[in-house]
Amino acid sequence: MSTRRRVVVTGIGMINPMGHDVATVWDGLRQSKSGVGRTTLFDASGFPTKISAEVKGWDITDTGESAEVWQNRGRHTKFAAGAAKQAVADSGILDYTIDPVRFGIYLGSGEGNQDFLTFTKMMTAAMSGGDYDAAKFIAEGLRLLNPVKELEQEPNMPAAHLAGMFNAQGPNFNCLTACAASSQAVGEAVEMIRRDDADVMLAGGTHSMIHPFGVTGFNLLTALSTSNSEPTKASRPFDGKRDGFVLGEGAAMVILEELEQAKKRGAPIYGEVLGYGTTADAYRITDIPPDGHGGIAAMRMAIADASLNPNQIGYVNAHGTSTQVNDKVETLACKMVFGDNAINVPVSSTKSMMGHLIAAAGVTEMIVCLLAIRDSVLPPTINYENPDPNCDLDYVPNFARDAKIDYALNNSFGFGGQNVCLCLGRY
Repeated sequence: MSTRRRVVVTGIGMINPMGHDVATVWDGLRQSKSGVGRTTLFDASGFPTKISAEVKGWDITDTGESAEVWQNRGRHTKFAAGAAKQAVADSGILDYTIDPVRFGIYLGSGEGNQDFLTFTKMMTAAMSGGDYDAAKFIAEGLRLLNPVKELEQEPNMPAAHLAGMFNAQGPNFNCLTACAASSQAVGEAVEMIRRDDADVMLAGGTHSMIHPFGVTGFNLLTALSTSNSEPTKASRPFDGKRDGFVLGEGAAMVILEELEQAKKRGAPIYGEVLGYGTTADAYRITDIPPDGHGGIAAMRMAIADASLNPNQIGYVNAHGTSTQVNDKVETLACKMVFGDNAINVPVSSTKSMMGHLIAAAGVTEMIVCLLAIRDSVLPPTINYENPDPNCDLDYVPNFARDAKIDYALNNSFGFGGQNVCLCLGRY
């Protein structure tokens, strides 16, 4: 009989293009809404991709925080704070006497705001004489750069700020394994509780890459959709006419807690994190191996870690980016994991509605799995209109579906060959 400590989710919070709280986002997903539109955070008129999924109408002051204190902090850090305050309040953990050294943080967070204009001015000054002059570059930098803003670009800053906000003095980590980051953060945080390094972990992710550098990079990789004429139709996972993903932004956080403590304090329990699988493709930086071996291994590892068999999985929230290669290979991975039963396992991609939140995607979709289990509702893959012979599973097309499930998998497959799968269960 296993003696490892069990880990449950007792608080959830999120801010993303679908809404500013869990209830609004979940309602929008069930109604097949889309958070995609024209990019407004910068002038994207000269870019191949002119659309994105932005967080609109939200400000850090909505959480009661001081605008002055937060003025130099990154957009993603503000999202992290907003989602974390929701999750912490939802859990009621601060109303319970807990040793702060047993309360840790593990995030999957991206880089902060990028100061392109200032660096452009610095380079212009350095080249004013025709040749590059390092002294002029440095002098202009000293005149223009804000040291606090420069510090806030570091990916570890959201975790540092959250520790101060909640007096979380325990383990504090950040990982940036691309699109798998926040799922990996959750998985590693679960392991910390399992091995008795902490009793409570605030885990999740936050990211915003809707800026010129982010869009330029993904456009050069030909990874983004260029279906600019109909923004809400652009993200179409598993559809035969998919042409790339839509860049999104936001944050999601969960409170992970040792089961017996959660029961003792009467905490709300959304579900249990039963399994965690993580692998590397060891293949190429931006390409998925055609046989999908990394994703297959991560899914199998998560199911085994949960002490389940594949036939018990009732739903898969797919990585489902809406790129030609990812969707085809993920379909293959599901077939290899579920065998002849694959056609009976519902698989959907909520990126069709909220876009790809990059480092924040995994934990956002993990929460969706918990809500699907709780409410017996499977969120859809919208914009599924043109069948692809390479993608022939049940993608819950276009409309949510009532279905009672007890176990779900959440897939997160990141650039660089990072694969993470979480297995969630009803408690």
